[in-house]
Amino acid sequence: MNKTNKKRFKIAVAMSGGLDSSVAAAILKKQGYDVIGVFMKLSSQKSFYESEARARKVAKILNIPFYVFDFEKEFKKKIIKSFLKEYKMGTTPNPCVLCNKEMKFGLLLEKILSLNIDFIATGHYARLRREIVNSKSEIKKYKYQLLKAKDKYKDQSYFLWRLSQKQLKRILFPIGNYTRREVENLAKKFKFDFLLKIKKSTEICFVLATTNDFLKNHLKENPGKIVDTKEKILGEHQGLWFYTIGQRKGIRLASGPYYVLDKDIKNNLLIVTKNEKDLYKKELIVKDVNWTLGRKPKMPIQVMAKIRYRHKSSPATICHFKSNKYYLKFDLPQRAPAPGQSAVFYSCNNNLKESDELIGGGIIC
Repeated sequence: MNKTNKKRFKIAVAMSGGLDSSVAAAILKKQGYDVIGVFMKLSSQKSFYESEARARKVAKILNIPFYVFDFEKEFKKKIIKSFLKEYKMGTTPNPCVLCNKEMKFGLLLEKILSLNIDFIATGHYARLRREIVNSKSEIKKYKYQLLKAKDKYKDQSYFLWRLSQKQLKRILFPIGNYTRREVENLAKKFKFDFLLKIKKSTEICFVLATTNDFLKNHLKENPGKIVDTKEKILGEHQGLWFYTIGQRKGIRLASGPYYVLDKDIKNNLLIVTKNEKDLYKKELIVKDVNWTLGRKPKMPIQVMAKIRYRHKSSPATICHFKSNKYYLKFDLPQRAPAPGQSAVFYSCNNNLKESDELIGGGIIC
């Protein structure tokens, strides 16, 4: 953006009441943009009221307008209901991925654009690159590349694979070029010291204690048999949704350790193994694939893929299977790919050197 045009752009910052989004708002305000703070009220839990109060305090310090949008009903329908449905089906969903698509960069983005605000900014550790595409018309056309953050440990691009070019066009990630340490130092400079004392937030915002406690309250228990790969009965489980593929702790069987290998939903059986090698797979099928490039690349394509957030990327080949399903074949076996989790693809060169560009992702079947 041209410096002389900065005053023309209105930017709504999705403020969570946390350190990262607060610093994102401060950076944009310092750069001279017309900044507005917005908070999504997604629940009536005490934690959301506390988060709103912190976000409001930051907005007051920055002297920017602050608005609260009540999306509790939509959040319950789109995210929590989906979360419970997936667990009931035996998969392990990632609600943050869906929330980014449906809520933050879906419902909230639509809302702010309807108010003639130009961009939405968040505190995600990710970066965007805008490139001019060759066009015969006089109107410039752009494509948007979603990139990893400068801080590779804090990088959150994994959670953004469901975004479209249309959404990326209206998104800003102000802290993507900063490390977490640099963001903390900026917080002190902006007088946000009180945010440094906040306890680490839960992994899933609507789960107050543990995921299993949350599932117990909503799905209850549904006992069934625990069997090994030869169908020998070893014990009893309390409900398939309390387990995920690769899990070792909490199975409560003597003469272990045992690992969760699979789930037989039809017969309510939890299948376990003592051999950890059984968990490793080279080939997966992924569904609901989204290409953040805005187009499907020529198949087959070599990528660096990861099957969970903290998982190290590994070389893999993607081939089109049918409809919106693809084969994902890794060069090396991967431990415990869990149905419902996200497989995310990063581009690489012929020497299998990973780039920072996220090109797409899908849901493991």
